[in-house]
Parts: sequence; structure tokens; C-alpha cells
Amino acid sequence: MKKNTIKIAVVAAFSSLAVFSSCTDDFLDVKSQENVAIDDQASVSPEQFVNGIYGAFTDWDFGFSWLGVTEIISDNADKGSSDTDNGGDKRDLDMLLHNSTSGSIEAMWRRFYKTIGRASYSIKYTAESTSITDADKARLTGEAKFLRALSYFYLVRMFGDTVIQDLEDPSTYSVRQPKADVYAYIEADLLDAIEKLPLKSEYQAKDLGRATKGAAQALLAKVYLYEQKYQQAYDMASTVVNSGQYDLEADYATTWRASTENGKESLFEIQGRGDAVAHGVQQYSETQGVRGTGGWGWGFNVPTQNLVDAFDAEGDEIRKDATIIFRGETLYDGRLIPESVANPMYNEKAYSSANLGAGDGDKNVRVIRFSEVLLIQAEAANEIGQDALTPLNRVRNRVSLASVTGLSKDQLRLKIWNERRLELAFEHDRWFDLVRTGQAKQMMALNGKNFVTGKHELFPIPNNQILQTPAMLQNPNW
Repeated sequence: MKKNTIKIAVVAAFSSLAVFSSCTDDFLDVKSQENVAIDDQASVSPEQFVNGIYGAFTDWDFGFSWLGVTEIISDNADKGSSDTDNGGDKRDLDMLLHNSTSGSIEAMWRRFYKTIGRASYSIKYTAESTSITDADKARLTGEAKFLRALSYFYLVRMFGDTVIQDLEDPSTYSVRQPKADVYAYIEADLLDAIEKLPLKSEYQAKDLGRATKGAAQALLAKVYLYEQKYQQAYDMASTVVNSGQYDLEADYATTWRASTENGKESLFEIQGRGDAVAHGVQQYSETQGVRGTGGWGWGFNVPTQNLVDAFDAEGDEIRKDATIIFRGETLYDGRLIPESVANPMYNEKAYSSANLGAGDGDKNVRVIRFSEVLLIQAEAANEIGQDALTPLNRVRNRVSLASVTGLSKDQLRLKIWNERRLELAFEHDRWFDLVRTGQAKQMMALNGKNFVTGKHELFPIPNNQILQTPAMLQNPNW
């Protein structure tokens, strides 16, 4: 178990409450699936309900399925493990052969809507509560709206047009709303969360890791970037940069270690406790751990040679060595990776020194870091004719890369996109960056994969969902 780090006590939301009823086959039926089944609701605090939303991000889906639909599918990673272990649908995702029955896609569709259901019910319960102050009511509502917005953001990136749940109107469950409307809903949640949430510095130590005003602002900047609302993205990212609440860690290699969890570079992290019931992202480190003799994990989500080449082309030894575990190397904590392990490379950002391959992980998963805010600021600035070099070079100089100068707007755009890849490798954005920037077909071809334009930009709606709600339209070419 971790020491010297205080975590959100999500355990209360899963043990003493017996909170959320078991899943049914009804993907979007929030009332049957996600309402809290408690006889005496007066005995449960609104905070415990909100803790249950955070807990949804520690589920096994985020420990394995999420790897498939964000990294293994991209040019950053191969399936890994062994040749005979498909990892369910991970081989199909790696080869872009996934379909509407792929388990990882269905798992994440379910997970996001379950999380949204928890958030929506929590917001309703908090509004009706008479047991807390108005200030606490506002904060808890802000946290729930941030987590709901994050879930919808993940959905809209994967599926495009999607369902906006209305707890009071089950007829909405079969109607996919236009992507623009989903983004508008996300924006509204985040703007309200920004008004309600405290600054990171205003939280007590016991609440370390909860959503903050800065987290909501950073996520909104990212949402604006995906919408190509560059002025708004620049303004919101600049607000975070100028807030004085965040900074880069001096040493890039430490940004995934226990010593920097919830530190000055962290905007938002999924909290890992290292014990049941309130585990970290379940088996996140184990599924990606070094496999074979002398190893401790399953060996999935391994770096590609394509990624190594990208680091080498930039002369980026610091981030390469901090991102990739190489067979035969000695890690920062003295652990030797013997030549006997199964794969030549593994994801170092998933490595836990103290917890290794334990199922109840102690690894915090970084969701938004300050360096990404700087890169959002740089990308947006380049599009609107503002200073993109200062934030870009701040990220580069941290890893001893020379400052960028003298590039045209088009050249600088490509440089910033490449910087995102190297800075954020294995942080679950690469696939969506490839799609949103229009690079997917070219980059996947360089990695030997056939990206089909007009199809692979979106994931298919799960077949089981289509069977339950036949009126729901499938995505193109699936």
C-alpha cells in the first residue's frame, strides 16, 4: 500500500453503501442499472455518492479495455503479451479489425454510461439534500459535473453523435444527439463546474485528488481544442497557465512516480490506493507489467518500434527512457529487467515500484497534466496568430531539447502535434489526436496498418445496444 499519500476515501461508496445495483443487459437504462439502492438514504451523505463516481474510474474496464481503444489501436503500441494470447479483442484492435461485437468497445460504452448515470443521480440527490451546507452542495455538484463531462468527452471522441441521458425520460436512451449538441452539453457542465469548484490550493489534505477549478478549466480547454474553437481553447489554457496553481516537474522522468502524485504538474488523476475495495485502476499496472521469466505482469500494450523511432528522430532520449522499459535495463529503483522477459519493451508509465503487478493497483493514472495544457495553449496559439513558441519550448526545454524557432505556421503545427505524441505517449490520447488532426491514415500506414477513411474515425455502436434499441443508428460503414 502507498505511504505518505492521502487519497479520496472512495471505499465508503462501495462497502458501507452496497451502493450501486448490479448491471443488467440494459445499457442505457440508468434507473435499472445505476440508481443507488439504499433503504435509508438519510444515512448516506451526498459526498459518498460523489465518491462513487470517482470509484467508477477504477473499474477493470479502465485497466484493460481502455488500453485497447486508446493505445493498442494506435501507432504508439502493439498488443504485446504472447503470440497466442489475443487479450480478448486486443489483437483485432491492434490490426484495426475491430467491429461492433468487440468486447473492449462495448465495455467502455457501458462504463461511460454507468459513470454518467452515477453522476446524474448524485447531482439530483445532492440538490435535494438538507444535510450539508450550500458551499458543500455547490462543490459536490461541481465535482459530479466535471466527472460527467469527462465521461461524455470520452464518449463523443469514440462514437461521435451519442445519447445524452435524461434520468426522467427513458425515451432519450435510443436517440443519438448530434456531436455538436454533446459538446455543448459538456461545455455547460464544465462551465458550471468551474464556477463551483475550489482551486487546488483551497482543498484540505484529506481531499487531495478531487476535481478542482483548474481541472475543469484544463478539460474545457481540451474540449475547445477538439471542437477547433481555438480562441476559446487558447484563452482557457492561458487561464490555467497564468493561475499560479501549476508548474512542470523539474525532472520529466518523475512525473509517473509516487513522489509526484497529485503534485504541481497534476491537474487531475485517477487515485490508486493499492488495496481492496477502493483499488486504483484495477490491474492497470498488472496488465502492462513486464511478462515472462523475471517479470511480474501480463505484458500488454507494448511500445512500437515506430514510437522509438519518433523519439530518436527528435533526439529525445529523456522522454524515451522515461516512457519505455527496455529489456536488460536497470530501472530507477534498482530493479533489473532480465534478458529472459518475453517482450523487448514495456510501458514504464504504468510501472509501480512498490506495488508491481498487484491487481489492486497503487498507481495513480494521470488524466490531465500541466504540460498538456501548455501544448493546448501552443496549438491554439499557432492557429490564431499568438505566441506558440513560449509554451511549446517550455515543454521541450524541460527535457533538454532545443527551442523551436523560425518555422512557418504549417511547420509549427506539425511540430506541436509531434510534441504531443512524445510528451503524452501512453496517456490515452494518441489515437484521438491522430483522428482529430487528420493524420490517422498516413501515420497508421507508416506503422503497417490500414486506416479506412470514412469508417475508422469512429468506433461502432456496440451490436448489443443496437439490438436493444433498434431505432439507434449505427456509425457509417460499420
